[in-house]
Amino acid sequence: MTGTARARLLVGYTVRPEKVTVIPHGAAEHVGVPADRRTRPHLLTWGLLGPGKGIEWSLRALARLQDLDPTPTYTVAGRTHPKVVEHRGEAYRSGLHRLGAQLGIAHTVDYQDAYHDQLTLGRLIRSADVVVLPYDSHEQVTSGVLIEAVAAGIPVVATAYPHAVELLTDGPGLVVPHQDPAALAAAIRRILTEPGLAARLAGRVRPLAADLRWPAVAARYEALAERLVAARAATVGAVSA
Repeated sequence: MTGTARARLLVGYTVRPEKVTVIPHGAAEHVGVPADRRTRPHLLTWGLLGPGKGIEWSLRALARLQDLDPTPTYTVAGRTHPKVVEHRGEAYRSGLHRLGAQLGIAHTVDYQDAYHDQLTLGRLIRSADVVVLPYDSHEQVTSGVLIEAVAAGIPVVATAYPHAVELLTDGPGLVVPHQDPAALAAAIRRILTEPGLAARLAGRVRPLAADLRWPAVAARYEALAERLVAARAATVGAVSA
């Protein structure tokens, strides 16, 4: 799904290069979906919740943005991961609520503890001014949330996990160090306040967006399958002859 994943297969598992084809993670079509109207800058993170998601760093970053007028709101959308619930209950989510209260920003954070259907998620994504992906992982080679945000044309601020570095460097977002709320806040502040930056970041996705959507991704899988079947048939035919 990414160049980084391909490199790991080649180096870590000594797979022959000609056997690995990179086809990106697909994204839904959210462009054209009506956005929820908001009067304040809107930050968004979505997906299954649990330790390693890095929401605590976003909360600390949000606390550093309270001087902005109007102050941003932050939506954290998604259920807690079932395996996290099984082993730890809702301790992580509860800890986030406590941290928000301690930082004095609880009133600006909306936790949507639910699974969203495609239309509802599309409206939520389209309403965002910045998608924030503050993940703790240094190893994540693919992120469906990242692809969805980029394909929707929303500027992204992400920590430097491999997929974010590959997709966002000189692209439609900003990459910051892990577990660094000051850097996270500074990047978000730039997008919200620097004239023209959000539009420039969104503009960089236009050459990428069509190739990231599911119809284009499915077509590439189909073409690959047809090529492999044809090559296999040719090999079998040669042996039979």
